[in-house]
Amino acid sequence: MARILIADDEKDMVTGLRDNLQFEGYDVVVAEDGEQAIAAAVSESPDLILMDIMMPKVDGLEACRRIREAGFTIPILMLTAKSQEIDVVRGLEVGADDYITKPFSIRELIARVKAALRRTDAGKGLSRVLRIGEATVDLIKGKIERGSERFPLGHFELEILKMLVENAEQPVERNKLLDVIWGLEGFPATRTVDNHIVSLRRKIEPDPKNPRHIVTVHSIGYKFVP
Repeated sequence: MARILIADDEKDMVTGLRDNLQFEGYDVVVAEDGEQAIAAAVSESPDLILMDIMMPKVDGLEACRRIREAGFTIPILMLTAKSQEIDVVRGLEVGADDYITKPFSIRELIARVKAALRRTDAGKGLSRVLRIGEATVDLIKGKIERGSERFPLGHFELEILKMLVENAEQPVERNKLLDVIWGLEGFPATRTVDNHIVSLRRKIEPDPKNPRHIVTVHSIGYKFVP
């Protein structure tokens, strides 16, 4: 049984999420602020974290950053009432995997949770280290090194990168990435993939505005160029 950590200080929100997740068969633990979330990530060994951004003591972005720095590569899905793209990118830069804006559909959230856990299981046993230009990507530790800089690699960033690398020089459609990685077939195609690509480029490319390795294929999606 997968264990899910809900980190949110809104009691009604937590109750609704906990009831729905338990109905789906998940074990659920709860943290009411960022400090509790960091401690629970260590003590409760969750398989996935649902993290609100606006929390007391330590906000969700800082909590996510600290959890990644501690070496945890489990999926972290951010929950927030904010919708500005800059907040999405900030979350991805500190290692978040997905970004769900309140109010959201429980059906969609459950689909994203299942997809994240499914892809986590599929990725077990990986031992590869990728060298991409000036960047070294550790697929197990979920970290990227480029020169003297170190970046956390989120779960969905890892999955996007793997799909692009496995299809090197071949365009991969946005909808295929959404379907395979997030399991979002039937849901609206948002800028989810594009935001993750922006974050990946900032971590991998020396000049993210003129990428050499993660290239846009207009009207289709993206491709990886070794």
